Amino acid sequence: MSAAALAMVLAAAIFHAVWNLAAKTSRGDTTVFVWLYYSLGCALCLPVGLTYMLFSEVSYGWELLVASAVTAVLHVCYAMLLQTGYRRAELGVVYPVARGVGPMLTMVVAVCLLGERPAPLALVGGLAVIGGILIVTGRRLFQRASGLGTGLFYGAATGAAIATYTLWDNFSVNTLGIEPILYFGLGGFFQAVLMLPWVVRRRTEIRRTWMLDRRPALIIAALSPLAYILVLYAMTTTSVALVAPVRESSIIIGALLAWWFFGERDPVRRVAGAVVVACGVGLIAVS
Repeated sequence: MSAAALAMVLAAAIFHAVWNLAAKTSRGDTTVFVWLYYSLGCALCLPVGLTYMLFSEVSYGWELLVASAVTAVLHVCYAMLLQTGYRRAELGVVYPVARGVGPMLTMVVAVCLLGERPAPLALVGGLAVIGGILIVTGRRLFQRASGLGTGLFYGAATGAAIATYTLWDNFSVNTLGIEPILYFGLGGFFQAVLMLPWVVRRRTEIRRTWMLDRRPALIIAALSPLAYILVLYAMTTTSVALVAPVRESSIIIGALLAWWFFGERDPVRRVAGAVVVACGVGLIAVS
């Protein structure tokens, strides 16, 4: 992985951890909140993408609209799973599990279906990621009253959604050759439109959610697009089997923030698990 790609992915990891912290603080309606930050993010990115397309004189056909619509569906599923998980379980469980499962599934698909061949060291890193997840969840996972089972379920489901949209977006920016910022901005537009029927049903919650959550919504609207656009640009020069796990270095930041801001218990175990995951990520990155 080149130094530039590594820098982009690590910066994205920091931004990602911070916006997830903001998402955890939301108190309004989940659907309205997700729609708000998608709409605000689109308002920031789409004009930039359209301006680029105008001045660069690039042209796209059906692939731009179809690819953006598909990624919108996948990202809405991801956001709803993530936000529901944060409401029902602890960030310190949902976040690292999701960020660990996502790259693992991405690697499996990249190897089995896309023909990528990671080095043996990368496979060792993958096993380390799984081990770190088990450390973070802990043995109390098997105790029904602990709530860790709920966190693991939503974390794993969110991770599956991450792998799906990562692979699709890699196809869109590489095989289809779509400019990342235009792709993300148009995808955000479709996301907002897709969620609109559900938001209309909850229109009485719009004002309340905005009053309660405008600050986290604005933070996410700025940092989430920035983080993922950096990842998209990195994927144009680096294998997705490497980009996907390296960006999960955000796990360490997320685990520390969950302990620091929310006082979530067992910080030593969670940070230790996060460090193991990060070591696995490091092995994958250098392999």
